[in-house]
Amino acid sequence: MQGKTKIAVVVRDDLATWQRLNVTAFLVSGIAAKYPETVGVDYEDASGQRYLPMFGLPVLVYLADAEALRSAHRKALDRELGLSVYTEELFATGNDVDNRAAVRAVPTEKLSLVGIGVYGPRNPVDKALKGLVLHP
Repeated sequence: MQGKTKIAVVVRDDLATWQRLNVTAFLVSGIAAKYPETVGVDYEDASGQRYLPMFGLPVLVYLADAEALRSAHRKALDRELGLSVYTEELFATGNDVDNRAAVRAVPTEKLSLVGIGVYGPRNPVDKALKGLVLHP
């Protein structure tokens, strides 16, 4: 799988650090749920203690201003990549039902995006995110 596919997250550059981390965690959870092949097997330490599995490939995190984020979102949609979204409204909700309702209430072109998660073949993902900078 590694080398053929890619997981990437793009977060808006004006978010607080805690928001960037929170958004990233939520966005990749959708990728893990929808694409179980991205998740490896359980970890185990030398004492035999088992731990939950993690992604079997790297997750790259990018920063973008609002305009570049919207552009990346559109390009990912056009390339039919796996896509998760996090909008500004989700900071004010407290559960998944309200989150989904907040996204459903806004047409695609008017979403107030603060982050996207992208999964798919490496080249189309790279093209959708071309020009974005990695999070420092």
